[in-house]
Amino acid sequence: MASIAKGKDNKAKGNKKLKSKEAFRQELTEKQKKDIKEAFDLFDVDGSGTIDIKELNVALRALGFEPKKDEIKKLVSDLNSEQKEKENQNTIDYTEFLQIMTAKMNEKESDAEIERAFNLFAKNNSTAITFDNLKEIAMELGETMSDDELKLMILEANKSTKEGVVTRDQFQEVLTRATNI
Repeated sequence: MASIAKGKDNKAKGNKKLKSKEAFRQELTEKQKKDIKEAFDLFDVDGSGTIDIKELNVALRALGFEPKKDEIKKLVSDLNSEQKEKENQNTIDYTEFLQIMTAKMNEKESDAEIERAFNLFAKNNSTAITFDNLKEIAMELGETMSDDELKLMILEANKSTKEGVVTRDQFQEVLTRATNI
């Protein structure tokens, strides 16, 4: 399915390849950087150049994200957990905050790209990709695949329920495995 996803995406986007996680990493616009800096400064009440990790959740919400507690912990630990533990810091500086926000914004872009790719497969705003959708796309792309191969692709994507359709979440899992998104 990933190969057909790439092909369908190529056709729809003028032969641009489906992007890997690294390709999704985009530079932030000046406005985005300004908004992030304003949010950071709002929580840096003492002007120390750092904000409390506990306030990170509120800062992320101020910028339009709805992070879960576990997600906050992972974001902070991804920064440089060994250094944080050694220094026993409970704060992050602007550079670290910018790293977190860049990752969050790129994650949002990645999700939007996957949604667009899914919608190319699932016709008429459907919530799932059917065998017929997959067969039609394979034909459009000139892929010569047997019905058994197409059914196997759906079965591979839908291991858990074996319903014969692929949901958006299952589609994302397939693309994640195939392209390391």
